[in-house]
Amino acid sequence: MPEALLTAIGAPRDIAAIDIGSNSVRMVLYRLEGRAIWTVFNEKVLAGLGRDLPVTGKLSVEGAAQALTALKRFAAVVDGVRPAHAFVAATAAVREAEDGQIFCDRVAAETGLQIRVLTGEEEARYAALGVLAGIPMADGVAGDLGGSSLELVRITKGEVGRGVTLPLGPFALADDKAFDADRLRGLIAKRLKPAEDYAADTLYAVGGAWRTLAQVHMQVSGYPLRIVHQYEMAAADVLDTARLIARQSKASLEKWPGLSKKRAETLPHAALVLEALIERLALKRIILSAWGVREGLLYETLDPETATADPLLAGCSALGARQGISPTLPGALNGWIAPLVAALPPVFGEARDRVLADAACRLADLGARLHPDHRVELAFDQVLRAPVPGQNHAERAFLAVAVNARYGGSVSTPESNTIGRLLTEDQRQGARALGLAIRLACDLSGRSPQLLVNARAAVKDGALVLTASDGYADVLLGEQTRRRGKALAEAMGLKLDIRSGG
Repeated sequence: MPEALLTAIGAPRDIAAIDIGSNSVRMVLYRLEGRAIWTVFNEKVLAGLGRDLPVTGKLSVEGAAQALTALKRFAAVVDGVRPAHAFVAATAAVREAEDGQIFCDRVAAETGLQIRVLTGEEEARYAALGVLAGIPMADGVAGDLGGSSLELVRITKGEVGRGVTLPLGPFALADDKAFDADRLRGLIAKRLKPAEDYAADTLYAVGGAWRTLAQVHMQVSGYPLRIVHQYEMAAADVLDTARLIARQSKASLEKWPGLSKKRAETLPHAALVLEALIERLALKRIILSAWGVREGLLYETLDPETATADPLLAGCSALGARQGISPTLPGALNGWIAPLVAALPPVFGEARDRVLADAACRLADLGARLHPDHRVELAFDQVLRAPVPGQNHAERAFLAVAVNARYGGSVSTPESNTIGRLLTEDQRQGARALGLAIRLACDLSGRSPQLLVNARAAVKDGALVLTASDGYADVLLGEQTRRRGKALAEAMGLKLDIRSGG
């Protein structure tokens, strides 16, 4: 990693998080570069620890055996990787089972892993912190559906409020009777009564079952960008999808592409819980969060300054810096194009447009080490699908269009159907103008901040005005600058006015 990046964000460090849930046992290895958090390894086993809990009060014998085998492997991986920190947390099943402590003791004896059993309140809080780590502007209710429980937590303007744990996980609803949607709706309604005070417009949905439901929604609706994090669904559409799933038999669900047998068993219960939440809380939209308890535990370890940093900007900085650009170039670009950004019609709101412009500047040399014949397509795809949180899908598309323009891509862009689905025409035009402004600044200066300060761009009287400091006109305002300036002026609906004097 370039030394400049290390200076900007501190030395990178690895964190391991092992989450022992009621349904799955998962290990994730993260690489932290300041506020930029990357998942570098992710493995899970659907052990079903809590499958027998409602009937026996104990952990599933088969599930415990599968979980222990997985944890032995995870312990070996942790020992090999030697991360700076390792978290091992267990949630509802281990917390509530009569033999939960026996399981923890056995794991410690056979693997050396010391399990922290989260209380219901802690589980709810960490789930909400994980949502905020990935979606800092979240405002509504976070809902984390595990195998045995549902945690609901109020999130207001970036602050975690009170929470409640309810026995609404698929295993908590299962019994020896055949699946009966109407009967389960009645049971869910009773168990949801403590949630009446959690009415909100937006639910931030956490948990594997709801991620699967979102993927079903994407498939049914023909959605082009298969990224679950910050995928948004209207409540009415979710109701249709949930009811579709609830009507399917287990055998039918097992035939759906990409749906495992174990997930097919629990998905109808998860769909019914989401249906009930929409109706009980008067939800208008569901936004998926791929981040939850594990990321909440990680987020808590960050120092206050790092924790409050924008994850979108941090992620874009880390991606851009890997291409070896000057650490001062993104800031120089952002300052230079600021008058042009201010002159563009707002597309996400003035404040958010400034953040997106800053992010685009941090990606300005993302394609520097890519093959020039494929640079446009590769850079576009990286930006559209990079695992960088803190941006919704429209903002991903906006930044991808900007990077496409920055590298001279055509108006149509790669994946034009995807862009057409995600952006309005005004947003698309704004993104292209932003990218062309960055292209102008980079090509005018040869990506040199020292040269860039000797030229200025402004919008005056219906014209894009380019000027240079005394003695720099011949150096900076040549034919290439004229071509780049003309393209930007046309995209902004302006005339081009190049003036040689400062």
